[in-house]
Amino acid sequence: MTNSFADFEKAKSFLIIGSNMSEAHPVAATFVKKALLNGAQLIVVDPRRTELASMAAAHAQIKVGSDIAFLNGIMNVLISEGLYDKDYVQNCTKGFDALKEKVKEYPVARAAEISGVDQKMIVDIAHRLAKIKPMMLMYTLGITEHTCGVNNVLSCANLQMLLGNVGFECGGVNPLRGQNNVQGACDMGALPGVFPGYQKVDNPENRAKLEAAWKVQGLSAKLGLMIPQMLDGLLDKQVRGFYIFGENLANTEPDIAHIEKVLAGAEFIVANDIFMTETTRFANVVFPAAAWSEDDGTFTSSERRINRVRAVSIPPGKAKPNWWIFKEIAKRFGHDWESSSAREIWDTEISEIAPSMKGVKYSRLENDGLQWPVPTQEHMGTPYLHKDGKFTSGQGVFSAVDWTPPAEVTDKKYPFVLSTGRRLQHYHTRTQTGRSEGINAILSEETVDMSPQDAANMGIVSGEMVKVMSRRGQVEVRARITEEIPPGMVWMAFHFRESCANWLTNPVFDPITLTAEYKACAVAISKIS
Repeated sequence: MTNSFADFEKAKSFLIIGSNMSEAHPVAATFVKKALLNGAQLIVVDPRRTELASMAAAHAQIKVGSDIAFLNGIMNVLISEGLYDKDYVQNCTKGFDALKEKVKEYPVARAAEISGVDQKMIVDIAHRLAKIKPMMLMYTLGITEHTCGVNNVLSCANLQMLLGNVGFECGGVNPLRGQNNVQGACDMGALPGVFPGYQKVDNPENRAKLEAAWKVQGLSAKLGLMIPQMLDGLLDKQVRGFYIFGENLANTEPDIAHIEKVLAGAEFIVANDIFMTETTRFANVVFPAAAWSEDDGTFTSSERRINRVRAVSIPPGKAKPNWWIFKEIAKRFGHDWESSSAREIWDTEISEIAPSMKGVKYSRLENDGLQWPVPTQEHMGTPYLHKDGKFTSGQGVFSAVDWTPPAEVTDKKYPFVLSTGRRLQHYHTRTQTGRSEGINAILSEETVDMSPQDAANMGIVSGEMVKVMSRRGQVEVRARITEEIPPGMVWMAFHFRESCANWLTNPVFDPITLTAEYKACAVAISKIS
């Protein structure tokens, strides 16, 4: 996030796109609701009528995968009517002319045709967004989990720079992270092209610096593999083994049947987890890890805030902290790592090698922590990035992007669009929440959510078992008939194993990030006689 959660309650205007905050980020959503009670404006862009959509001044119920066409249509109105921030664009950005020419290709009529949003609503939303400054834009996986995910993000950034909303309190572009500590994992270098602190591996100065710090030689300049490439590598034996750390691949990846085949073909798999899962079934070795509450350490939230986590219980049985497991494995490879605690790792390594966290020491992480970048020990952290429109690279860069449809569209055999996400009651594959009797009593099974119109046409009643089929698999699940879903669309989550949406989802990916298109695939539904 460029900004902070503290801004949510103070903000005067929001655009929430591709995010069902009330269920996926319920705590953050409470801050938005408080702002609404204080008179803030809310625009929601989402195919479903979510709880926040029912509170919005305008809800653009777009077709799945039409975000870019919709946003380009909004920007067409802003530019053609001169409603954008001309001073900001001129002084703080570059690439405006190319953006202007691109959005000319998306007049309101075309944007409406592609997105399914009424022309008058597109114009009205553009006027609303221009009227109140600054405006906060928030998105989640509804933006990124598409084959055009990167372009979706660029389009969100285009809109905020066009309106002059980046670099100010209560503004910015704010992705709400999809998993706990995913921000912290990326910060620590759990991406294939960067060292800790987002230092690029193909930069020779970075490699020399890290080689000296880690007392090694020959760090590779080659970008590593991403998950889909790793999985495909198991098939052709370019990848012979997997170390799976806190990930339930056998439930979270698209096309589960394919993933199970791939994992079964691996020569050697190590799983490092706090519970046995669908994925540990494929492991040759399972390392029992301490849970987050059983060790000292840090978490970094979506807003770049680094907070202390303290142990409240002793790890059961042979379970050990993750850092201890990694250190012992390194020792078997001939490396004697000096640090013997999470605190030592942070104070003597991370803060020494990552410039954006150089000023972060454990002694400074009491109370509310710190938001990176924190370049010195006197620095108090950074509540929002790109202050006053001054970007890291100098000027913000507009990216002229085109709309592209989902990789798989509906036809006579598969007439419905399936989109997926989370439900409030459970977390991901229920590795943790599935062990709670109380939560299971509240939500004990998955449903396929569908519109009353489609259900009536098919003679399906709420609670009836139906079969949902895609080109990859099928599941049997209860129908939930709800006004939240528009005709032609159905919706499922991936929490429950037998009825997991990922038996159905399409293994196609954004070409840059290789993020799967979980949010769109074609399915059919039939009654079970």
